[in-house]
Amino acid sequence: MASHSSLHSRRAFLRGAGALMGLPLLESVGFKAFAAQPVQVSPTRMAFLYIPNGVNVSKWQVKGEGANYELSETMQPLAGLKGDFSVISHLAHDKARSNGDGAGDHARATATFLTGCQAKKTAGSDIRIGQSVDQIAADNIGHLTRLASLELSTDGDRSSGRCDSGYSCAYQFNLSWKNESMPMAPEMDPRLVFERLFGMAGQGKEGERRKRYQKSVLDFVMDDAKSLQRKVSSEDNRKISEYMASVRDIEMRIEKAERMVPNIPPGVKAPEEMPNNIQDHIRVMFDLLLLAFQTDSTRISTFLMAHDGSNRTFSHIGVPEAHHHLSHHQNNEEKLEKIAKIDRFYMEQFAYFLKRMKETKEGDRSLLDSSMIVYGGGISDGNRHNHDELPVILAGRGNGKLTPGRHVVAGGETPMTNLYLGLLDRMGVNAERIGDSTGVMQGI
Repeated sequence: MASHSSLHSRRAFLRGAGALMGLPLLESVGFKAFAAQPVQVSPTRMAFLYIPNGVNVSKWQVKGEGANYELSETMQPLAGLKGDFSVISHLAHDKARSNGDGAGDHARATATFLTGCQAKKTAGSDIRIGQSVDQIAADNIGHLTRLASLELSTDGDRSSGRCDSGYSCAYQFNLSWKNESMPMAPEMDPRLVFERLFGMAGQGKEGERRKRYQKSVLDFVMDDAKSLQRKVSSEDNRKISEYMASVRDIEMRIEKAERMVPNIPPGVKAPEEMPNNIQDHIRVMFDLLLLAFQTDSTRISTFLMAHDGSNRTFSHIGVPEAHHHLSHHQNNEEKLEKIAKIDRFYMEQFAYFLKRMKETKEGDRSLLDSSMIVYGGGISDGNRHNHDELPVILAGRGNGKLTPGRHVVAGGETPMTNLYLGLLDRMGVNAERIGDSTGVMQGI
């Protein structure tokens, strides 16, 4: 194996691009880009994925407990991954309930999901909630990576204005909170996420030149890449090649989406630089999240797949009606079946992400093995707007600190924040409390 001094550092590797870009873990290089200390093992990653408006509860709930439980109808897309995740029941968010504040369950559901705090009911600038679990982690380990955390969405950023029943839009459109009054605005544009991750000069003459000639990120660094490949092991050569192919594939998909102009009504302006269907949008964001973890650009992320109260339609799966309106189903079987289709759609995207994570290897383990992925929402039944019996899945092994493949039944009505305390502990973050937590959840 070549010595560290004989290898290009990753910073030198990309200096020709005038930017910094992460690479996957290489056996020939005993350090990670932008890390404060040498990394000898895969770091533990943590992500939170949010689904809106509750679920079809009867088709979500699983049968049995422990390792011998049966997957529900909604979870069938995860059948081939059953050993890589656990379903967790009886979790609740009490602070998402009105507690005297009246209507506004959708705003509270999103705002409370990672904070466990009661949102101050205001549509003004005096918003107040609490720090979210991801930002507690970022405060403690964010300095180890170039990006302390990564916030993604398919809905964009709305940090002001009136939304649900007198609540500021900031509550409904932001999952991550730096502190009690500062949301971490998510990014919905894949190109901007890509450039943020890989540090491309997106402004000035260099940025214009890149866009004008549609130069790939890899074109800037290919000569240095070839130089590095001559000095590392054959296994590392394979990793670099696979990584570059993955980066190029994502960039090509983004550029293709930019060129496609959908059929839209006259007078309606099409979104710029954005995939033109929701499945492509979600999946390219998942691909970028995977790359962020793979390159150790960050170890902490949130993805608001849609804000609570979203009225997105899903005509491509036979659901032309708006999601939020359908969620007020009043036990109508036709509406419940359509909600189940939407639940299944989101589950299929989650399965896509987990499969890609599992296929991405780091030594003898996968990226999924080193991760802790929470998938769920702040409402159970959209018709009742209830914030107990929340739909929650915990995927990954957390570098051997989680035991997946089970149905974990929490005791009574367990605060969801107790689960978060357990995850922080596995990240090496010592937190005494998150929102309404009452202790560290055991048995995960």
